[in-house]
Amino acid sequence: MSIESHLEALERRHQALAHELDKAVKSHPSMDALELASLKRRKLQLKDEIARLKADATMH
Repeated sequence: MSIESHLEALERRHQALAHELDKAVKSHPSMDALELASLKRRKLQLKDEIARLKADATMH
């Protein structure tokens, strides 16, 4: 898998998590705090990985 296609896949997963978070907050305001924190953590991990890969790509 090329770096570009890997980045695209990560960005799609990040976007899907963003939608999942929005939906969860809007439809389930009393959502379990631990589950919400887990979703946010996964989204942040994806964002960090995307940023790292983009930085590596610009260095080479």
